[in-house]
Amino acid sequence: MLPLLNVLSDGQTHTKRELTEKMADHFKLTPEERQQMLPSTRATYIGHRTGWAGFGLRKAGLAANPVEGTLQITDEGRKFLATNPSGRLTRSVLMQFEPFRQFVAEMKERAAAAAKKSGSLAPAAPEHGADDQITPEERMESAFAELRDTLITDVRAKLANVDPFYFEQVVLDLLVAMGYGGSRKEAAAVTQRVGDEGIDGVINEDRLGLDVIYVQAKRWKHNVGRPEIQNFVGALAGKKAAKGVFITTSAFHDNAREYVAGLHQKIILIDGRRLAELMIEHGIGVSEEHAYSVKKIDSDYFEES
Repeated sequence: MLPLLNVLSDGQTHTKRELTEKMADHFKLTPEERQQMLPSTRATYIGHRTGWAGFGLRKAGLAANPVEGTLQITDEGRKFLATNPSGRLTRSVLMQFEPFRQFVAEMKERAAAAAKKSGSLAPAAPEHGADDQITPEERMESAFAELRDTLITDVRAKLANVDPFYFEQVVLDLLVAMGYGGSRKEAAAVTQRVGDEGIDGVINEDRLGLDVIYVQAKRWKHNVGRPEIQNFVGALAGKKAAKGVFITTSAFHDNAREYVAGLHQKIILIDGRRLAELMIEHGIGVSEEHAYSVKKIDSDYFEES
């Protein structure tokens, strides 16, 4: 991470490919080493490690990605380099930065919530300075959580750049995958680009179409507030509908959530992070790259009969 941050010190916006080459040059890799691939993926070792180094810098607030697939140093990164750091920039060092501490805390909370939902024990997250003292199982759980968080970020970045009309199609594909209305053809119909009265889509709640759910899907960069939700509720009233889902790639202001909580209609708000999580859970816009099977001793097999 420290060599990467030094490269970024010029203040320019660099692509991942460019940074990978610079890191390969820094470590004086041979042509063969530059092409060495990870066993289970289509990525090179140097490209993979450069990507993760950039991820760590971003989570610590030392770098940012102003454009998808790029990296640029932040003011905090410049201040850190001004201290003339030496040695390795490890996880322990990153813990001095509040954004990284918040990220680690969020990972702990999500791991605990997932463990509670599944009925298993949450893996103990490594403490500050204990990078090399955790078990392989804990390292795998932590790595999986980080991989998933990176994928969520990537999905959200993709959604932020798709055509708004196509984004509505993505949302309806997700709702169908979640079990609403049966097949895509049976369940969903996207309204016209104009004259939709504030409704972006209509989906059957069940296979028979006994009830419908109206959908508003907004590919926005700024947060959604109460006025937008009020307009949606007004559109639902015009349809004499009682159920709606408002989905955005950004987030909701507190006043929007407070407003929804007091309504007699059933309105569900899904922000960008939750949308990405649901897409990953139901296989929309993502595919399985590889899987690991973790085995343990079968005690019954070795017991004497």
